[in-house]
Amino acid sequence: MDEAVSISVTDAPERERFEARDDDGNLAGFVTYQLTGAIIVYTHTEVVPAYEGHGVGSTLAKAVMDDARSRHRTVVPICPFISGWLEKHPEYDAVVARSTRKVK
Repeated sequence: MDEAVSISVTDAPERERFEARDDDGNLAGFVTYQLTGAIIVYTHTEVVPAYEGHGVGSTLAKAVMDDARSRHRTVVPICPFISGWLEKHPEYDAVVARSTRKVK
């Protein structure tokens, strides 16, 4: 894979996940979720091995958090990757449920 890759993230509600794809439409990674009303639980993040180390996980995390914020959803970050990313991005604190504990 080239160093410079453009990634777009879209919601695939029929699969209950957000998908990251490159310019050719190849799947680069995804975040799975469970949605109940205005509460969204991010359960798992996975990056395709060929795309690891290219910021795909962070791109996914930012996209799913921006989506939740724009839809006025409360986020429950069960996924360890999303939880760790959120520790470095306090600008999303207002949409994160803080009564839950991070799973290690």
